[in-house]
Amino acid sequence: MATQKPVVRVGVAAIVRDKQGRMVVGIRKGSHGDGQWQFPGGHLEMGESYFACAERETLEETGLVVKAEKLLTLTNDIFSPEKHYITIFVLCQRLDDTQDPQVLEPNKCARWEWKSWDDVRDVIAEEDGQPGKIFMPIVNLLEEHPDIEVLTTPT
Repeated sequence: MATQKPVVRVGVAAIVRDKQGRMVVGIRKGSHGDGQWQFPGGHLEMGESYFACAERETLEETGLVVKAEKLLTLTNDIFSPEKHYITIFVLCQRLDDTQDPQVLEPNKCARWEWKSWDDVRDVIAEEDGQPGKIFMPIVNLLEEHPDIEVLTTPT
């Protein structure tokens, strides 16, 4: 019996902002990155656009109805020799500004909160360079794009 060769997977992360510029982030449960802050998102399905994936995953995980508006960037995230992802970051707009995120997949997410980029940077700084509380794709995003506030300002 042949061993399956590891493959690179594609993840999609939805950046959903409120009127104050804060983003929806949640604490991962049960999979790689357990206990770390993440954006709504998940695996790109066969034949699916990354915009459709961002909208679907946000709805499934948070109940927020969003419209994907802009491809921001991507990161190359190597978690281990067997776990490698390309993460596509998509800026999304809430269709109802009064709607707040709900935990709809409690086995995958402990809670959702609104956090600013400064809040996220503060958590990273507290980690003092140790693997910590922010999911690797977000850490890589901030390393590659220190001007992320400009990229994530809705047009």
